Amino acid sequence: MSLVREGEWVYMLREGMIGDFNRRAENEKPDLSEADLHMVDMRKANLKQANLRGAYLRNADMRALDLSQADMDGASIHDANISGVLFPRDLPAREILLSVSHGTRMRVHGRT
Repeated sequence: MSLVREGEWVYMLREGMIGDFNRRAENEKPDLSEADLHMVDMRKANLKQANLRGAYLRNADMRALDLSQADMDGASIHDANISGVLFPRDLPAREILLSVSHGTRMRVHGRT
């Protein structure tokens, strides 16, 4: 697996173009699968329905994000700031805790 995925979605987040990101996210689901988003400030980004499958989010600032409908299977959030994040219901708390503290890839239960 390669964590070098680039694209417009990744670029907008890395460059702090949150307004542009959110306008585009109104009409389509952000595809951030396999993206390297370590140390990216994602606060205020509309990631509610984002595809974060396999994303690398080490040390990312994710405070207060609504990820309730996001696909986070295989994502890693090691040392990310997750205060106030609304995670998907099918993502067990244990998976979140293991990922934040040890960098494990989260496994979403109930998905195929």
